[in-house]
Amino acid sequence: MSTQAARRRPATASRRRPPRRPSRGPVRGPSRRQVVRRRVGAILVMLVVTAVVCTVWFTPLLGVRDVDVRGVEALTPDEVREAAAIEPGTPLVRLDADAVAARVRELSRVAGVRVERLPPGTVRLTVDERDPVGVINASDGAHLVDATGKDYATVAGPPSGLPGLEVAPEALAPAVGVLTQIPEALRREVLAVSADSPADIRLTLSAGREARWGSSDDTPRKAAVLEVLLTRQGSVFDVSSPELPTVS
Repeated sequence: MSTQAARRRPATASRRRPPRRPSRGPVRGPSRRQVVRRRVGAILVMLVVTAVVCTVWFTPLLGVRDVDVRGVEALTPDEVREAAAIEPGTPLVRLDADAVAARVRELSRVAGVRVERLPPGTVRLTVDERDPVGVINASDGAHLVDATGKDYATVAGPPSGLPGLEVAPEALAPAVGVLTQIPEALRREVLAVSADSPADIRLTLSAGREARWGSSDDTPRKAAVLEVLLTRQGSVFDVSSPELPTVS
């Protein structure tokens, strides 16, 4: 029995061997027709991209047809368009927005401008006009001065509510700096600002009062001290040294 069992073992072991995997044939690449289709597709994509780029960059199809001006009051939209000098039909992508903004800012009343491209053919110019904070009365008219101290426009008569500026040229910017830093309630009391030098600024207030300011240094503190002093009787309020203010 043992001899027969030993003879059967090799046959049993041979049956348990894993079956052979079928051999794979050679890997075939894409057919000639597939290669041609891919190449044609790539060429078509390149042609479409080229056509789009040429249309956007070189043709007036997406060119400027309208210039929309916003934010103007003293200026007219036509004045801004003329200054912008945007050639009709200029492709939007080729429009030099910085150059357009620089030309518009040459208008004395313009403090700033934003240039926007709005496809298919609109350029929007949003203008920030200067606001006057004071006026210089001269023989040729009333000169409007903005918060930067720029004399930017001349009108026939001074607008109501603006303080007069009777200051030396070198004191103009410091005097305007005082006006723009004091509280609104105090600013409404100011009828005029005078200064022979940057260190000798004086505010003419309502009811015949005067505030001697000195330089524009420490203006917020001087304004706080002056608001307290104005509750007292007096005509001259000296806050040029806010640590030692006087009323007379």
